[in-house]
Amino acid sequence: QVQLVQSGGGLVQAGGSLKLSCVTPGRTSNGYAIGWFRQAPGKEREAVAVINWNGGLTSYADSVKARFTISRNNVRNTVYLQMNSLKPEDTAVYYCAAGTSGATMRAVDYDYWGQGTQVTVSS
Repeated sequence: QVQLVQSGGGLVQAGGSLKLSCVTPGRTSNGYAIGWFRQAPGKEREAVAVINWNGGLTSYADSVKARFTISRNNVRNTVYLQMNSLKPEDTAVYYCAAGTSGATMRAVDYDYWGQGTQVTVSS
């Protein structure tokens, strides 16, 4: 069992920035790919960004490319999602997830999920 604890998020104006963190307390997240997903009201959960176990491979949804950056610090067992130039359409609950199937953009490939954190972007 892998526990993921999220922090960050909140309310920001359009054009602003936020940074989300995802920690696996008490155990290493090494060996796990980590993905950030989001779900807006009335919409399906979608992949935002993923990173493989050593940080050497990342993938992004087209809607966030060049605005969001995923990174990880395996010494601190932490994965980050830096979100810049935020838009109202980025408003959603964001989840981090861990899996062993590689850095895929499919939610079904991730076995463990964080508690979710709200990101709200005002226009």
